[in-house]
Amino acid sequence: MKKKTTEMDDELRPEYDLKSLLKGGVRGKYAKRYREGTNLVLLEPEIAKAFPNEKAVNDALRLVMALNKVQSQARQSAR
Repeated sequence: MKKKTTEMDDELRPEYDLKSLLKGGVRGKYAKRYREGTNLVLLEPEIAKAFPNEKAVNDALRLVMALNKVQSQARQSAR
């Protein structure tokens, strides 16, 4: 059953004019800055099953980075 709304349920005072409150607002003004601060990666379901939590994913990626660094150094010293 829906709850009936009354004028008292509306928290916005009648003297507020939304058009004047939103005047000069820019849609998505901070979107780029927000995206730069986040790094969300979606895993394929079969890969996600292999990792119980985010720490396990981070540990695995750190290992891959370390192995890549060792392999890169080995190539340089072989030259």
